[in-house]
Amino acid sequence: MQIEINNKLKIYFSILFIFCIFFLHIKHQIGNDSTISEWIINYEGGFTKRGLIGQIVIFFSRLSGADLRFTIYLFQILFCLIYFCTIYFLLCNLKHERVSLLALFTPIFFLYPVAEIEVLARKEIIVFSMYLFYLLIPNNNFKIIFFSLFYLLSVLVWEPVIFYTPIFIAKEIIENNIENFNLKFFIFLIAIFPGIIAAIFIAFNPISIENHQIMESVLQNEFNQNCYMSCELLKTKSSILDQFRGNFGSYSFEVFLRYFFIIATGFGPIFLLLYNCELKNKNLLFLRHVSSPLYILLICLVPVILLFAMGYDWGRWVNISYVFSAIFYFFLIKKNFFVLSSKIQKNFINRIDKKYYIFIFIIFCFGWNPKTVITGDIASFPGYRIPYKTFKFISSDHF
Repeated sequence: MQIEINNKLKIYFSILFIFCIFFLHIKHQIGNDSTISEWIINYEGGFTKRGLIGQIVIFFSRLSGADLRFTIYLFQILFCLIYFCTIYFLLCNLKHERVSLLALFTPIFFLYPVAEIEVLARKEIIVFSMYLFYLLIPNNNFKIIFFSLFYLLSVLVWEPVIFYTPIFIAKEIIENNIENFNLKFFIFLIAIFPGIIAAIFIAFNPISIENHQIMESVLQNEFNQNCYMSCELLKTKSSILDQFRGNFGSYSFEVFLRYFFIIATGFGPIFLLLYNCELKNKNLLFLRHVSSPLYILLICLVPVILLFAMGYDWGRWVNISYVFSAIFYFFLIKKNFFVLSSKIQKNFINRIDKKYYIFIFIIFCFGWNPKTVITGDIASFPGYRIPYKTFKFISSDHF
């Protein structure tokens, strides 16, 4: 049986948004918060990766006279709101069955940043928001310009977005029914060119020690803020080789086994949906020899292995990869470019008794989540811990 869950999504997103406001309020006052450390990176000492948003919040902080951290807090709330609104508009009016509901409420999707507040409102939420906003723009002759702008700005905000470029390309090929190297595909390649050039420039031109010191000085003298964690890492992990070296000491059989099960479990429902889908047009460029949308997604995610090799926040990478995968699936299924086979109704999940499904749903969606960093174990019962943590903060003397 398929159902619409518009009202339930509104309630769910509203609750998560309230938790976001609360936890971000707590976080922005903490001197060593990892999220703030990323948001204070700026261009005061010259061009550097991830400095665009920091420069914007500095501009508004100067303009309004508000505290820099409070300005960042307001921007974080704004982008959380945009994200929840745009993802709702993407998902509304879709028919969902049991597997689809598991794919929506998996703990590596919406719940994850709220459960792991170290990840809450990191800069990828800006990229998600911009991409969703782009997807919601009606098709017109100027939409490719919006994509080019989205891609360039995304690279300037959070340059690892380039690892997800194959997903963007596959989506454009499918949506635009591109079957050959025609003018439309050539224009699309031109559209991503500025972003690719920016990413290459960022990779091979890290900020100098002198310019980093200028940025530190501005933060300290004008805003009474230290350049720490993500901001400080611009110096200590500036080269590409440094990015890879940082993870070597954390690898183990236990880590790889844990994340194999995290990915297999968390992605399981959407993998199952994609496996039971077919392309409406089977003669698309690059995709005509790929038998299933599942294999298209898996091929598109291959570059993300480099992100895992370069970064310490494996739980965060899982969440980001899932968000882009879910957007890819739900957008194309909503626009009827994917056709979901009726075989999904015969899946064992749809055949079990309703009360057992509810039990499975609660345990699967609210009973676990991956921790942020590669060495972290699996957290338990975020559905309980999130409200408990909120109550604990409210009842403490520090709130």
